[in-house]
Amino acid sequence: MAAPMQEVVEHLVAGIVDNPDEVSVRPKQTRRGELFEVRVNPNDLGKVIGRQGRTATAIRTVASAIAGADGARIDFVDVDRRS
Repeated sequence: MAAPMQEVVEHLVAGIVDNPDEVSVRPKQTRRGELFEVRVNPNDLGKVIGRQGRTATAIRTVASAIAGADGARIDFVDVDRRS
């Protein structure tokens, strides 16, 4: 399930940002299930999160709808703070 979901999230995020070549989506397995870690150019982070987190919430909603019962969690990583 990771590969199709990873592509969907990458496609959604790449359509929003100014630097789509720098979008990176990595799946990770955690105790709570699958997590997709999204990294973008630091200048694009605000666009991905949106006002009051609305864009990030919309991306998470679409991803959850596609994932269905399996669920999907998405984390938008601030590359200035974590490596």
